[in-house]
Amino acid sequence: MKTKTLKINTSRLRLIFPLILLSTVLNAQTILDNYIHEGLKSNLVLQQKNLSWQQAQQSLQIARSYFLPSVNLLADYTSGEGGRSIALPIGDLLNPVYASLNQITQSDAFTQVENVNQNFFPKNFYDARIRATLPLINTDLYLNRTIQGQQVMLKQYELDAYKRQLVFDIKSAYFLHLGAVSAVRIYESALVLVNKNVEINESLLRNGKSLPANYLRSKSEAERVKAELNSAQNRAANAKKYFNFLLNRNLDTEVDINYSLLDASLLDTTSISIEGREELQMIKTARAINESALRLNKLTRVPKVNAFLDLGSQASDWKVNENSKYYLVGVQLSMPLFQGFRNNHSIRQSGLEIQKTQLNLINTTEQLNLAAEVAKNDLQTTTQNYFASREQLKSAQSYFNLVEKGYQQGVNTLIEFLDARNQLTSTQLQQNLRLFEMLTASAKLERETASYTFEN
Repeated sequence: MKTKTLKINTSRLRLIFPLILLSTVLNAQTILDNYIHEGLKSNLVLQQKNLSWQQAQQSLQIARSYFLPSVNLLADYTSGEGGRSIALPIGDLLNPVYASLNQITQSDAFTQVENVNQNFFPKNFYDARIRATLPLINTDLYLNRTIQGQQVMLKQYELDAYKRQLVFDIKSAYFLHLGAVSAVRIYESALVLVNKNVEINESLLRNGKSLPANYLRSKSEAERVKAELNSAQNRAANAKKYFNFLLNRNLDTEVDINYSLLDASLLDTTSISIEGREELQMIKTARAINESALRLNKLTRVPKVNAFLDLGSQASDWKVNENSKYYLVGVQLSMPLFQGFRNNHSIRQSGLEIQKTQLNLINTTEQLNLAAEVAKNDLQTTTQNYFASREQLKSAQSYFNLVEKGYQQGVNTLIEFLDARNQLTSTQLQQNLRLFEMLTASAKLERETASYTFEN
């Protein structure tokens, strides 16, 4: 699992040093890629979308199965009496002949028969058969198979789109957690300084070399830093829980923040492209589905031809013999002649749906282009801000060192020392914020340009 390499446009930055530094910063991807790999395997929403994709595949298999012969066992049993009947005057027709034959032969060999009254209902009659059917001409089946295949592609794009969003969410959550942890460390470092200052003022107060106000002021500053540290620790804990939630882990699982800043590549903002966005492919696939539906409506008038073969046995009183066995072969044709112009309306409706999809494609393309341009500008801005915060931190650190030394020598006042300390802490927090803003902006640009590549 790798991130596509890119390069930053440095026309507004100093050329070499910033790029080397950014390359160093972005090397946190090794541990992060492991977390991304874990998230892509364990995220519950992703698993649900994967199941939807599998369901679409099964629907495609069902559509393909309609081209195979269908074999069914059918059996009927009927028995009844009464109702309509037909009179067959067999006795009236044959008895005079039989009487004449008996006179000629001087015998009773030809007995008299009665007229027959046959009911229409069969009595104790069964018909058991195996029927095999096979479609010979059916455009609905072909287009349905095409549509189901396109549905599989649509679900695949939906799956990939969520995976790409999940990658961004994991990266941004990881950077959020790293920023919160770094802020905790900054406040812890600041608390060491202010506690040291409290101890100094307490010692001076005991020796009568300082005013109680200075001790109280330093004590108040220490309590304020403790409160800010508590808030930072809470933000770090919440960020860890959210990150673990994305990975479907126990919310209190520790997150590895000992990442190595080694061989990262740079993001290229000189030319961006959104051609790889799954959202566009989804709309194009939806348009293809609508076009298939339009062809389906246009081909409704094409005759549908099916063949069938029956092998069975039918007789009364459950007799099975050579006379009861039969086979029946046939071909069925179905063609609509008039359906109240419903098909014409369906054709026009499908045409309008295709137009809507095309407009949606144009609008979405413009929106994604806008989002990519905004992400590019954000990355360039956050990169510049980060390098500016580095210079600001250098100045703040130097200023604090001078003031601290002067304060210890009695040259600078407590207010100046606290101001320098606050400025240093604020600058450290700003640099920390700018760093992870830059990393998040990099992940955002990667998301908007669909630059992250997945394992097959």
